[in-house]
Amino acid sequence: MSNEAAKAQIAQEKIVAQFQQLRNEQRNLANSLNTLEMDLREHKTVIETLNAVDPDRKCFRLIGGVLCERTVKDVLPQLVENKEFIAKTIATVTADLSKKGVELNKFKEEHNIKIRGEQIGTDAAKPADTENASKSENRNVLVS
Repeated sequence: MSNEAAKAQIAQEKIVAQFQQLRNEQRNLANSLNTLEMDLREHKTVIETLNAVDPDRKCFRLIGGVLCERTVKDVLPQLVENKEFIAKTIATVTADLSKKGVELNKFKEEHNIKIRGEQIGTDAAKPADTENASKSENRNVLVS
């Protein structure tokens, strides 16, 4: 029996490792999405600023770690093109993130994985009285 128990333990460890890998992939996608959204906001801000400036005015652009001197009329079309590309990439990464979430939930259900601290069912999500509700809401808040 110890041989069967060892095989079961190894199989369970592989399932947990695969689940952790899926969670890490989902986390990486979320981080990439956040970075892309920040880049998109920066591009929008720069484009708005440059639209109000004389097209022949000198400006600087950082390309591959090198600061290049250009004019606004040269830089603005490139920035608009980059912004559009970033927006398309955000749509793709968002779709990938939702697919990864579905894959992760399916994997959890297939292998009956429970995460500590995760509430099960709708009854557990609703505290019995308001005192417990306020305690659970403030559980992760530091109050001095």
